[in-house]
Amino acid sequence: MLKNATWRLLILMAHGLLMTTMVIAQTRLSGQVTDAGTKEGLTGVSVSIRGSVAGTVTDSKGNFSLATNVPTPFTLLITSVGYKSQELSITGSQNNITIRLEEQPVMGQEVVVSASRVEESVLRSPVAVEKMDIRAIRETAAPSFYDALANFKGIDMTTQGLLFKSLNTRGFNATGNVRTVQMIDGMDNQAPGLNFPVDNIVGMPELDVESVEVLPGAASALYGPNAINGLILMNSKSPFLYQGLSATSKLGVMSASNRDRVTTPFYDLSVRYAKAFNNRFAFKVNLAYIRAQDWQATDYTNLNLGGVENGTRGPGVKTDYDGMNIYGDEVQSNINSVASTLASRGLIPQQAVGLVPNAIVSRTGFRERDLVDYNTKSFKTNVALHYRINDRVEAVAQVNYGYGTTVYTGTGRYSLRNFNLTQAKLELRGDNFTLRGYTTQERSGQSYTAGLAAVSMLNDIKPHATWFGEYVSAFLQARTGGQAEEAAHIAARTFADRTMPAPGSAEFQTLLDRYRNKPISEGGGAFLDRTNLYHAEGIYNFKNQIKFIDLLGGANYRQYQLRSNGTLFADTKEGRSGTIAINEYGAFLQASKSLFSDHLKLTASIRYDKNQNFAGQYTPRFSAVTTFGDHNFRISYQTGFRIPTTQNQYIDLATPAGTLIGGLPEFVNRYNLTSGVLRQNLAPDVIARTISSDPSIVQAATQYATAAITAQVTAGVTAQVQQAVAAGQVPNNPAAIQAAVQAGVNASLPGVLQQQLPGLVTQLAPAFALAKLPKYQPQTLQPERIQSIEFGYKGLIAKKLFVDAYYYTSTYKNFIGGTIIIVPTAAAAPGLPIESGIGSGNFKAYSRPANTAEIIKVNGFAISANYSLDRGFYVGGNFAQNNLIGFTPTPEQQYASFNTPKNRYNLMFGKRIGAGDQFGFNLTFRHQDSYVWEAGFVQPTTTTVPLFTNTIVPAVSNFDAQVSYKLSSMKSILKVGGTNLFGKPYIQAFGSAQVGSMYYVSLTFDELLN
Repeated sequence: MLKNATWRLLILMAHGLLMTTMVIAQTRLSGQVTDAGTKEGLTGVSVSIRGSVAGTVTDSKGNFSLATNVPTPFTLLITSVGYKSQELSITGSQNNITIRLEEQPVMGQEVVVSASRVEESVLRSPVAVEKMDIRAIRETAAPSFYDALANFKGIDMTTQGLLFKSLNTRGFNATGNVRTVQMIDGMDNQAPGLNFPVDNIVGMPELDVESVEVLPGAASALYGPNAINGLILMNSKSPFLYQGLSATSKLGVMSASNRDRVTTPFYDLSVRYAKAFNNRFAFKVNLAYIRAQDWQATDYTNLNLGGVENGTRGPGVKTDYDGMNIYGDEVQSNINSVASTLASRGLIPQQAVGLVPNAIVSRTGFRERDLVDYNTKSFKTNVALHYRINDRVEAVAQVNYGYGTTVYTGTGRYSLRNFNLTQAKLELRGDNFTLRGYTTQERSGQSYTAGLAAVSMLNDIKPHATWFGEYVSAFLQARTGGQAEEAAHIAARTFADRTMPAPGSAEFQTLLDRYRNKPISEGGGAFLDRTNLYHAEGIYNFKNQIKFIDLLGGANYRQYQLRSNGTLFADTKEGRSGTIAINEYGAFLQASKSLFSDHLKLTASIRYDKNQNFAGQYTPRFSAVTTFGDHNFRISYQTGFRIPTTQNQYIDLATPAGTLIGGLPEFVNRYNLTSGVLRQNLAPDVIARTISSDPSIVQAATQYATAAITAQVTAGVTAQVQQAVAAGQVPNNPAAIQAAVQAGVNASLPGVLQQQLPGLVTQLAPAFALAKLPKYQPQTLQPERIQSIEFGYKGLIAKKLFVDAYYYTSTYKNFIGGTIIIVPTAAAAPGLPIESGIGSGNFKAYSRPANTAEIIKVNGFAISANYSLDRGFYVGGNFAQNNLIGFTPTPEQQYASFNTPKNRYNLMFGKRIGAGDQFGFNLTFRHQDSYVWEAGFVQPTTTTVPLFTNTIVPAVSNFDAQVSYKLSSMKSILKVGGTNLFGKPYIQAFGSAQVGSMYYVSLTFDELLN
């Protein structure tokens, strides 16, 4: 009902707007736009009418002509990237208009829309905003415009593969970043099943990018849920303004010392064509294709701490080794408990149990490089049709499609094979309104999680129980044969692994194909995601109705349809037929007013959003900007919120280390969570305190140990008596036998108890202590909120130096973290409490989103300065700092996941190619501090090991460079460049791929190149 009402509202708004358009006499304009310095005609300059969609572009000689029904007088806007904009007042038809544009060598004159959802000068933006335009894209040394965003101040980029990178600002970074919203032409670019933007693997081809705006900090007041840490707004080129053919060919090599093949080629090809007819109808088509061998993840750090960490299972390697980029070794068991089980079944002698140490042993896993598809590729295309219904209204139909293979880091390493995303929209827009409806269709292709595939492969090679049984038997044989304990462990592993196929063999490949193609719900690693998103919104600017204040309003409706065939979500449980629908809606209102002859601008906005599973959220924002010439000071109060993502709500995903489950109430009963124990309560010091504070634990352990020793002694004495009966030394009658047994027990037991009881009680006490630990108490999951205050300055000094600085302080409430619940499945041995199974590997682990009750505070600052030198040279730099203040762990949030370097800075020096130039270059140096990476993927599997002791992202220092040469006669630019020229591979997220160096040559042809 709500969905239908929203669409009816949008249609009525559009109808009313169209009906108000009046047909009047046409005004005809023509003229030429030239470069003020070279006096040559400029191609592709935009000539548009303020307050309408009417406009045109100049031809190859700089000429233009325009006929419009917009009533005079009106203002003609003449704009082109790299030139100062001009405005002309038009009162009637004119011919031979001459316009000379001057180059704009310094930043600070750009127009942005992300900060207030209306066009405004970047200098007067009420909040921090960064902008990359066509010129900046052309000048960057980075291999793509998306990579170049890392050169802005305060932006974190985490690379998981060549084509998969996540952007974040102001802390709490993640590889699948759900705190930053990325929009392409007004469409939320998140993959609705994964719940975060999938970088630009299925985004916008670079040739079609007109601008990228990055809004650090909370943006929920205007953009709704999840824009809590920032917004990335990518705008494509209009086929009316950017016509003709353009194409790029980029060829090069990738090199990293940790890869199977150190140096491999890559190629990146793209083409764009756009055409307009009679200034009414226009279309564009984009095609882009990238192919390469991806960066590889080869970190073999032992997450369980200690020992040799080179990926082997030889001498010096700990028995519970859990290699970072080795999968399947998350399967582990306590071999003493395994021995006890074997003894209870009569498979080994009871006395042999004492020879088996109380040690955790993990299975031998497979390296990531043997499991995932590193044959990276990406195909992107978009087609758009634009029709100007009249001079005030334009209709757009657009389809974006992306298809690719890459690797990304989530709760494990996911091989996205033939992953594809389709976005389609219909849009109606005028100078004062936008009506938009779009859908996002996610298809996982043949994607799979490497860890689950590895675990299933190992279980197929040899069931886990069988493997551990063989390990214990071989270990005992080696020990009784005189081998030392470490040698016995190596011999046991060699024996248990004897049927393991070699990576790369036909047998291994067959096994891998079987389990990477088998769905998770059937015991494999493949996820079958076909989730859809539907969104409709309308935005209206009341500038034509209200003059004393600027008023903007809007509303939206969104529906998620989660469909994963039970591999990602709980869409086949609770009686569901394979789809979970989630409905959201929201509305906002923004008012702004300029005072004191435009020296002060005040802006206030308020937004309300509602998700069907959570209470409604209000998010206000207030800002003030004071302007004195080219100097602008601002203060803003911003709020934001994050609705728990679709995965936070309904995920039901098995991983090697446990099961990820949603935070909604249905999961509590399904997995018996209230019988579980929080992971942090399993720490050795907690167990020790519990034992010392509760005498009944030692009493229970003593009773159990006494009974066990008595049973063991009785069994031994009984065997001796039976031998004596057989030898005729004891009469063969029950009474005599019983008396002999009792006498033997009475004689032997006190000494055995004195010798063995203390040690056994010490060993058993933790098993009984586990039963005394507090059980998990679920809390209601709520949206996360942020309040942020920002002070900023933007200024242009002496028309040469552009300075941009800000300081912010933020407070988070109901921060969404996660808790790990350990649910026992069986006792470690008969007679012990079921909770004792946690200490012997008889448990299931569940990771669940939860809110922390603690207030989390963050602050930081950033500053950038860019100076324009003579003859097109420029120099610049920026510095940013982020600080997490006094984080307090709670049961719901044991670690912060701040995942951000304290300090980072970028330095740049270059020369841009101006209208009369042919040569340009850019040199960029980037540095960031080292920091600890905290995430579920890098947690140890042994529950008593402290978290994040060795998950450090080392400091990174990179140097990129490019040299460009303009081939004027070919309307082309030849660029030769390289990234990470120091050559040392680096990581930006622990457990993700190591990034090496790239060297490339590119040739870009553009009919609009001046």
